[in-house]
Amino acid sequence: MALLSFSRSFTLLSSPFHFFSSRSIRRRRSFVCSLSTATDVRSRSAVLWFKHDLRLDDHPALSAAETHRFVLPLYVFDRRILSRYSDDMLELLLFALEDLRNSLKEQGSNLMIQYGCAENVIKELVKEVKATDVFIEEEVEYEMRQLIGVVKKTLETSSSLDWNLDIVMWRTPFYDVKNLKELPASYNDFKKQKLLPTSPLLPATLPVVETELDWGPLPTFSDLKEFIKEKLGKPEESWNLMKEMPAEVLLKENLSKSSETIPKSLNDKSIEQRRRDKSVFVTRKGDIVGGGTNTLLNALAAYLRYLEGTARDDWQEVHERLRNAETREGASFTSLFGPALCLGIISRRRVHYEAIKYEKERNAGFLSPFGYSAASVAAAADAVCSMEWFWLLALKSQVSNEGLYSIRIWRWRGHLIQYTVVGLEGPAILLVHGFGAFLEHYRDNINAIAEHGNHVWGITLLGFGQSEKPNIVYTELLWAEMLRDFIIEVVGEPVHLVGNSIGGYFVSIVASLWPSLVKSVILMNTAGNVIPEFSSHRFTSERQTSAAARLGAQLLLFYLRLNIRNTLKNFYPTKTNRADDWLINEMLRASYDPGVTVVLESIFSFDLSIPLNYLLEGYEEKVLILQGMKDPLLDSKAKLAILKEHCTGLAIRELDAGHCPHDEQPQKVNSIVCEWVVAVERKLTANSYSVAEGKIRK
Repeated sequence: MALLSFSRSFTLLSSPFHFFSSRSIRRRRSFVCSLSTATDVRSRSAVLWFKHDLRLDDHPALSAAETHRFVLPLYVFDRRILSRYSDDMLELLLFALEDLRNSLKEQGSNLMIQYGCAENVIKELVKEVKATDVFIEEEVEYEMRQLIGVVKKTLETSSSLDWNLDIVMWRTPFYDVKNLKELPASYNDFKKQKLLPTSPLLPATLPVVETELDWGPLPTFSDLKEFIKEKLGKPEESWNLMKEMPAEVLLKENLSKSSETIPKSLNDKSIEQRRRDKSVFVTRKGDIVGGGTNTLLNALAAYLRYLEGTARDDWQEVHERLRNAETREGASFTSLFGPALCLGIISRRRVHYEAIKYEKERNAGFLSPFGYSAASVAAAADAVCSMEWFWLLALKSQVSNEGLYSIRIWRWRGHLIQYTVVGLEGPAILLVHGFGAFLEHYRDNINAIAEHGNHVWGITLLGFGQSEKPNIVYTELLWAEMLRDFIIEVVGEPVHLVGNSIGGYFVSIVASLWPSLVKSVILMNTAGNVIPEFSSHRFTSERQTSAAARLGAQLLLFYLRLNIRNTLKNFYPTKTNRADDWLINEMLRASYDPGVTVVLESIFSFDLSIPLNYLLEGYEEKVLILQGMKDPLLDSKAKLAILKEHCTGLAIRELDAGHCPHDEQPQKVNSIVCEWVVAVERKLTANSYSVAEGKIRK
């Protein structure tokens, strides 16, 4: 791995050097910049591709490039990137790019705006400006890593480049982690290393651009939406529309059969009025912070100083939104600043630096060993440290081959989610785990089911395993929305949904609210009740977090850590050896992740009042119940009896197993699932043929 050093403050720059790596596409050579080779650097030119690093502040690649003779800052509107963004994120993106371009212009530089496939755009620009370096920020998301790979390959195989070109991968180091492969699996062990966050870099100053170039216009929001939709077919467009309707609104609409619409935003100002007022809440909804880096830093200063109060209108607006977003203690920071952090308008370590600096101001230059003096400081510092931990875990999973399956990363609402996929063709099957588990809980199911000609997906839900555990309010509807978006964005076709325990309840919600995404449902010892005379008045969207819930979560966590082995063995009554050291250690590892107590709080606020008999209506002959009859959590016989009575068209298979039959009796479950999928697929094919034949006759 190459090293970089620059003629700037060595105090700030020494720690990030080893995070740079370079790859020459003409011949192998190291990329080393030092004071002694400054002349060589000034003869070089570079293209710097902005993606999720829309800032000048604390930008290692800009600091590396500022000594070059010529630097071309570039943003590419590539549909493969933009299609992952919500409307709010697209709005934030446009404001951030506008600010970034203005900041570069103040230096005599500019931001080039291009449209199309990033690999083709970058290749042509490299040829046009005779670039010797292309700076690309490293990513953890699978689709983004694939895209970067395409860019690299395109540059490597371009026959029109007859000079040495270095592809320089970089990242902003929060901690000085020397070797990712040696990163501890447990956050508890990681904290014992006592690594301190590195210092952010000062804003870089790029050389003045003297070349005449067509820098390109920034699109309007409506133009950008049209650009994204251009290549979408009607099915894709209709599926994407599903994501715009919250599950809660759709569920209430279905229950009441009314035309209820999405609730209005708390902010009644128009976006034009907010711009005139220099508001930091720039999107149409007006509930997240946006703009450029300086705007974000001002909003962060207001957020951190919430306890002080203020007479400033802009800070008062931040304080008002903070109160509205504080759905639980500390949740407001991720809610307000998370999207901007995702776009890299401000870096995680800059947030941490500003939070700690303010904390020292409050404490005469010292940090207390007993915690932060302000809740807003704790929320900001804890959030970015947690984000960095899960980012490191995600990156490690991408650069190493450890674990049972090849892990991929999907970013959902700014949070990092682990998933895997096995099989290249056949019916799509999505496996959803239960509470406290993760995708590897299907350790003996994924490959075996795929070998029977299926395309098998496994996902680790938000808040579990090595997926991120943000400080939010977790609900069954949130997890259902996540599964919906995963099917739409990642799987891309209707699936057979398989769920264990509470995962079974989640997939039942998905099947009920978005039936076009689901071919059939397989429930294994599912959570959820049967209510013969169900009334919609039972459902409530109010979720209250409380001190009692927080204390309960802490006590539950303490109990589970002490008794996890015995607890798991109770779940595996016929094969206790399946509750082995690997499974126990993986659950213990996750129990030390930051944010785990917040996830456990959800146990005390789950609302399972929408019964299975309501959720599974319309799925006659498309629901399979797999029931471990020795489940210690419920009376299996009684549950099957009431399911048979009030849910028509169910197929039921009883198994000599406990709460997790897929892991206790994997061979039997795999066989049943594969047979079921084949049977359902035949019926679907026959029905499609009948419909097509009927249309022809007409």
